[in-house]
Amino acid sequence: MLRAMLSAVGVLFALSMLGDANPTSATYVAAADIQATLKKAPPTLVSDQPIRMVDAGGYNVGIAVVHRPAASSLGSPVEHDKVTEIYHVLEGAGTLVTGGTLVNPKRRPADAPEVRTVNGPSITGTSIQNGESRRIAAGDVIIIPAGVPHWFSEIQEPLAYVVFRVDPEKVVPLK
Repeated sequence: MLRAMLSAVGVLFALSMLGDANPTSATYVAAADIQATLKKAPPTLVSDQPIRMVDAGGYNVGIAVVHRPAASSLGSPVEHDKVTEIYHVLEGAGTLVTGGTLVNPKRRPADAPEVRTVNGPSITGTSIQNGESRRIAAGDVIIIPAGVPHWFSEIQEPLAYVVFRVDPEKVVPLK
């Protein structure tokens, strides 16, 4: 787990070197903020709740908390045009499919809440063809670059994970 977290931090550090402005302060998100946000999640619905989106010097970085109950609808496969996502699984387990090709791709409307406030312009589909299925569980970290389809095909145990969103083109507003 530590190695995976260090990899995620390394990606963020490398991106910070690309920025054209020097931030003058850090953003602190306490564990209590993450837990409080998780508690707001409806127990039977998928919930993706942004906590912060900050200017990190030339690009934006966001943090959100996602809750996926086992009995929930699995949602649709998606790929984000500009935003890279890094998941750190806090609890639960599920099967995540990444890569491959979206089947029946359809662009999300520009005014969709997810597009405006969560992960920017995206394409959804009905499934993923030729993707890689992997069981993920507490402690795992997954880096999903922009343009890579992803989807939970199964939730074995209710999932909670922190999502770090790297937004080099600043398509998601600051929060």
